Amino acid sequence: MELRQLRYFLALTEECHFGRAAARLHVAQPALSQQIKQLERELGIPLFNRSTRHVEPTEAGRQLTGYARALVAEEERARVHMRELATGHAGRVCVGFIGTATYDVLPQVARTVRAQLPGVTMDLRGELLTPELVEGLKSGTYDLAVVRGAVADTDLRITPLRSEPLVAVLPSHHPLASRPRVALAALADEPFVIHPSQSRSSMYDRVLSACERAGFQPASLVEVGETATLVVFVAAGHGVALVPQSVQSLSLDGVTYVPLAEPESVTLALARRAHRNSPAAEQVASVIEQCVAGAT
Repeated sequence: MELRQLRYFLALTEECHFGRAAARLHVAQPALSQQIKQLERELGIPLFNRSTRHVEPTEAGRQLTGYARALVAEEERARVHMRELATGHAGRVCVGFIGTATYDVLPQVARTVRAQLPGVTMDLRGELLTPELVEGLKSGTYDLAVVRGAVADTDLRITPLRSEPLVAVLPSHHPLASRPRVALAALADEPFVIHPSQSRSSMYDRVLSACERAGFQPASLVEVGETATLVVFVAAGHGVALVPQSVQSLSLDGVTYVPLAEPESVTLALARRAHRNSPAAEQVASVIEQCVAGAT
């Protein structure tokens, strides 16, 4: 059986007239009759009782109708799904986010994709570090990644999203927490809670460089993996920290975010493979750019 034959068969069962069915299908009546006869030969049973004025399905024809409708509908669903895949409106996309983008960018992206691309299944993973995201893109673990800082890799395509200032995170009882701004040099004697050095987090290098420009090296370092944990450690009195301004959306009791007197900024970027990205991944990439642009 061919799907074309089943469509012809269904049109004839609904019209019960060769002429009307042929007109509905935009084919010549002899072509319709030939296809129905061929289908009957293949199945080895008459599907219609024919008279000069009327055509009606036989018992076999009535039994075949349900199968035919299901097969034709399934074929149409397959066509629609393939079109959606081709245009990026269906598929699965895995996106990784650095810790500081987990709290403001990730929720926006999830909401917008659900509204604009309901056929796309999202796998969103937060609280990651730029080096592991870069490796994940190259290995195929991630389709897209929101990373921090400059990434130089010819296998990847990098799109800058925004530049945002660093702010100091201080325990709420800290003497400088009530200031409108704080000089970074005023924190020279404080222990710094910082992202880990072992995986070479981009924020680790960025914070130490900022301290060096302010004329000091932190008295001691407390390394933690997740941004949320970093803020919790500050609240618990283990030290101070520098984070991108967007982390302020993570409001916790016991901490105060204070702008720096000497501006320091970091870049947020979208990374993807230079080639072989699915249409769905490209659609989601556009959503990410849209979300970040709307938030700036």
